[in-house]
Amino acid sequence: MYDVIIIGDGPAGISASLYIKRADFNVAVIASGASSLKKASKIENYYGFENGISGTDLHNVGVAQARNLGIEIIEKEVIGIKYVESEELAYEIIVANQGKDEKYIAKVVILATGANRKQPNIQGIKEFEGRGVSFCAVCDGAFYKKKDVAVLGSKEYAIGEMEELLPIANSVVLLTNGEKALENRNNVEINEKEIREFRGDTKVREVLFKDGSIKKIDGIFIAQGTASSIDFARKIGAKIENNVVLVNEDMETTVRNIYACGDCTGGILQVSKAVYEGTKAGLAIIKRLREER
Repeated sequence: MYDVIIIGDGPAGISASLYIKRADFNVAVIASGASSLKKASKIENYYGFENGISGTDLHNVGVAQARNLGIEIIEKEVIGIKYVESEELAYEIIVANQGKDEKYIAKVVILATGANRKQPNIQGIKEFEGRGVSFCAVCDGAFYKKKDVAVLGSKEYAIGEMEELLPIANSVVLLTNGEKALENRNNVEINEKEIREFRGDTKVREVLFKDGSIKKIDGIFIAQGTASSIDFARKIGAKIENNVVLVNEDMETTVRNIYACGDCTGGILQVSKAVYEGTKAGLAIIKRLREER
C-alpha cells in the first residue's frame, strides 16, 4: 500500500512527488516515458536555465532529482485504475508488464499524464461519439452486452480495453488501422487493415476499410496510443468538461483522493503552470494525509 501513486513523470507529477516524499510519505511515480515534454526541442521561457534547455533534458533532470530523493520511479505503462472494495478508501493501479498485468494499491492517486491525446483522423469518430463510439470500456461496456464491438488501437492500452470487453460482448475485434499489433494473447480477431471511415445511421453500424471491405459492428472503443489523464478520469468516474478534468482549488477531482494536475486540467499548457499545480496537489495531499494519521 502506497500513500500516493502519481501517474506521469512530467513537471506536474514530479513536482508533486518531491513535496510528498519530503513530507515522509510513501510515494511512487509510474510512467511509460512518453512525456510530451520530450517533444520540445528547446525551452527558453522557464526559470533557471540561462541558455534554455531541451524538453528531453528537463524531463531527465526532473526524474533524476526524484530518484536522488529516494522516490520510486516505476517505468511501466498504466492501463487502468479501479476503486478497491475495502474498509479503507484505496485505488488499484493496473500496469502492463510483458503481457501480464501488475497491480499497485494507493490511498491517493494523482493524474498527471498531460493533455488528452488527439483523436485519430478517421471520419465518423466525432460524428458518432456517444452513438456507438466510446472512449472507455469500463464506463460503457455494459451497454454492449452480447453485442459485436471493436477496439481501435494496437498497444497495451487497447489490449486492456479489449480485455474489459471480452466477458461482456458477443465478440471483440482489435482494429489497428495499419499498425502492427502486439502479441495476440487472447486469441481474438485482429484486423490490421487501414480504416477509411466509420459509418451508420442513428448510430455506428460498420467499419469501411481502405481496400473497400466492410466489418459490421455495434460499437467502437477508441484506445490508440497510451491512456491519458482524461481516460483515467473517465474510468474512475471523475467529472470531465470541455475535454479537461475538473478540479477544485486543491487540484482534487470530483472523486475523493483522486487529484489531477498539469495540462489535463486545461488553461495555459506551460511547464510553469504544471509545476505550480503539482505543488498545489502535493501540499493539499500532505495536509489530508497528516490529518488522517
